[in-house]
Amino acid sequence: MKDQKKAEAIAAERMQLLSPLLVEGLDPAKAREIKVRICEQTGLSERTLRRYLAKYRQDGFAGLKPKGKGRPSSPTIPPDVLEQAILLRREVPSRSVAQIIQILEWEGRVQPGEIKRSTLQEKLAERGYSTRHMRMYAQSGVAARRFQQRHRNRLWHSDLKYGPYLPIGPGGTMKQVFLVTFIDDATRFVLHGEFYPVMDKTIVEDCLRKAIQKFGVPEAVYFDNGKQYRTKSMTRICSKLGIRLLFAKPYSPEATGKVERFNRVVDAFLSEAALEKPKTLERLNELFQVWLSECYQNKPHSALENKCSPETAYRSDKKALQFVDPVELANAFLHCETRKVDKSGCISFMDRKYEVGLPFIGCTVDVVFDPADISELTIEYEGHAPWTVRELVIGERAGKRPPLPEHLGPQPADTSRLLAAAEERNRERKTQQAPAVAYRRVSKEDGHV
Repeated sequence: MKDQKKAEAIAAERMQLLSPLLVEGLDPAKAREIKVRICEQTGLSERTLRRYLAKYRQDGFAGLKPKGKGRPSSPTIPPDVLEQAILLRREVPSRSVAQIIQILEWEGRVQPGEIKRSTLQEKLAERGYSTRHMRMYAQSGVAARRFQQRHRNRLWHSDLKYGPYLPIGPGGTMKQVFLVTFIDDATRFVLHGEFYPVMDKTIVEDCLRKAIQKFGVPEAVYFDNGKQYRTKSMTRICSKLGIRLLFAKPYSPEATGKVERFNRVVDAFLSEAALEKPKTLERLNELFQVWLSECYQNKPHSALENKCSPETAYRSDKKALQFVDPVELANAFLHCETRKVDKSGCISFMDRKYEVGLPFIGCTVDVVFDPADISELTIEYEGHAPWTVRELVIGERAGKRPPLPEHLGPQPADTSRLLAAAEERNRERKTQQAPAVAYRRVSKEDGHV
């Protein structure tokens, strides 16, 4: 299953590469300009880019997966040669990979054709010296003007905000909770917002999933550079649903101004909630939904046309909402981890036991699961069709031992191959080892018969 996961990762990379070219109503001249920029940044040819686009438009996300067992591992580059390539990139950041290879060949550090452009591009990206990295850190300054999308679901913003302390868990330990929100750029409408008991990548994915279930799939989502957003799972989710994944430039809080402004408005709710003193997370979320509806969604907003409310602006927009099939949505949010099957045929997963089967004792299996519901897991193992397992329920009686597979049964034999081989080796040993003393020869020399 490693090949399948690698193919999905490659497809996700290609999807995010193509995302600027999939914007609705893109001008042909602008599209050509974007293609040239992508080719310069990645080293891909325009022909390859056209092939990716054709595959995506024909088969969607699946069309971007490489055929066979995925992309083979790239050959290594000697460390001293790679360091020289990095030095050449740092000397002139605008140097292309082809120019760097040409200089290395002219200086006699590598033989002509020894290093491929794609290999060096990959190694430079791993070390943080790709063209994209160099341009990102070279650019500075803040936005020159405000921006706003023309229609709903063109762009969603998201952010995390620290909430109050609540008694969480069986012992009632006071722990801080965290607010995740998704806001529509064009209308300032909050698509979904919720307080969560932990701060990790799963809460962002859960909030995004609920927003999509209610209001359809956006064209793009815009995050800051927090580790909760820059994850492989988020890239895979957005790629499978055809969503462009955008990130703000490092150290540029002005780029996420809309959601930051909303977070300051939430401070008013937190002040009111402190007076109410909610005892549970459920009660805090109930109060937040009431406040959100009555004190924000349906209140006039100064940044909107005619100072209408965010909900009115969102509901009155004529752009059609794009919903996805529930099964397709669930598959997009699936995660995959590996577990080793113990001697009882079970795996431990999120502090629970699941029975995989005695034939898989000692095997490492892939666990495919929905973070929102782990009552069932899907197990994948090479050579077997995926199967579903549930949490182990320990009964009063021991389970019946499965029958021994036919290919593991004893094989009848008439003779012992071990003893036969041992006899043969023993004969060879006696032949090779000559006696240390020949007694007959000694007796003749002494005059005795």
